Amino acid sequence: MGTTRIAGQEIEVNKDGFMSNPDQWSPEIAAELAREAGIDPLTDKHWQVIDFCRRDAADKGEAPGVRRITKNAGVSMKEMYQLFPRGPGILSAKISGLTKPKGCI
Repeated sequence: MGTTRIAGQEIEVNKDGFMSNPDQWSPEIAAELAREAGIDPLTDKHWQVIDFCRRDAADKGEAPGVRRITKNAGVSMKEMYQLFPRGPGILSAKISGLTKPKGCI
């Protein structure tokens, strides 16, 4: 575990660069992580997915996989790939301040 500076704050991250403490997350951190991933700006659809991921992780104790997101967050698989290119499950979790979802490589 280490730390990195995101949106002007020192954030705890794991070896894969995911936030270790979701309580450190903020919308400003999400926006910066998205910009770093080439997503700018975050749209209402992005926020719909991010909000679902954070609620679901709080309820279930782990980041949701992309199938759970598409089944429950009101977005299709095609939309997920448009919103979060290059790995929608991993990228949506990272921007949401969560750890890497189980089952994602």
